[in-house]
Amino acid sequence: MRKLLVFFTIGIILFTGSDIVAQTLETVAPVQAKDEMAKELPIRAIPNLTKAAEAYYSPDGKSIIFNAKVTEDDKVHHVYTANIDGTNIRRINHQGEDACSYYFPSGDKLIWTSTRDYPDVPVGSWSIPSIYPQGAELYTSDLNGGNVVRLTHNKYYDAEVSVSPNGKWILFTRQIDGNLDLWKMKSDGTGEHQITFTDDWQEGGSFYLPDSKTIIYRAWKKEFDESRVKPMTIFTINHDGTGLKQITFEDDQTNWAPHPSPDGKYFVFVKLLPPRNFEIYMMNIETGKQTRLTYSDAFDGFPVLSPDGNSLLFSSSRNAKPGERSLSLFIMDISSLVK
Repeated sequence: MRKLLVFFTIGIILFTGSDIVAQTLETVAPVQAKDEMAKELPIRAIPNLTKAAEAYYSPDGKSIIFNAKVTEDDKVHHVYTANIDGTNIRRINHQGEDACSYYFPSGDKLIWTSTRDYPDVPVGSWSIPSIYPQGAELYTSDLNGGNVVRLTHNKYYDAEVSVSPNGKWILFTRQIDGNLDLWKMKSDGTGEHQITFTDDWQEGGSFYLPDSKTIIYRAWKKEFDESRVKPMTIFTINHDGTGLKQITFEDDQTNWAPHPSPDGKYFVFVKLLPPRNFEIYMMNIETGKQTRLTYSDAFDGFPVLSPDGNSLLFSSSRNAKPGERSLSLFIMDISSLVK
């Protein structure tokens, strides 16, 4: 079958949750044959949310927090929340540029990254590690964006943030002198503690497993910092820095954006297939078995599992018009796989 080629440039945010480490890739996206798309489980688009990515569920599964340009007035990305049906869209911060965000498990507080207090600092780029935005600090707020509390005060790159299921720990990536490492601190912003200390790996995109002790994350070798396509590996580690374990083993493969299931038995992640096809997979942590979930030749990424484990929230360019550079949010029903 003949394929229509759609060329577009996508800023691919290699998070968590997520989150921001990015590559700008020149992507060739053929319109997928229907027989391939038929392999996917039921999917629905969330309306009203174009140019949106890095979305995460609220603890009750009824709302999401995400990074987007929602209106024509949005010159940069900001943090928003919305209901999962695309209604009740609310902008959380109105200063600077925002990035990674997350809900606290209590459901009444948010955490997000922003440059809001450093308008004089060079903008830098969320896409190139050597010039990540300095002065990207971490903040908490209520669900309306009020009662803002700044947690970090260092002019570093502090981003790719998430919160432990028990609500006691904030997990994030910090860049110091070009090195990316995992850090944690208490939920009130005190007790900062560095978790990883590697000179040759760049760690980030981390999330706690349900035990609130084990962390899953992705990393790339520092030698690939400026590469447009980075081989990436997924690891787990205890939050005291012990028990490092490699989870994926394809040396030249890009495996990134892991997000764990509510029971901790599996996780979803993104795999780069030749030549430039980003697809979402699910992997059993114990057995290593991988199950492919998406089959679109468009970009599929930023996978996140719902609190009940039955739904997959992700970003995709599958609905983009030819020549359009935008991601939208989608939900896949994966309940048949996890029963």
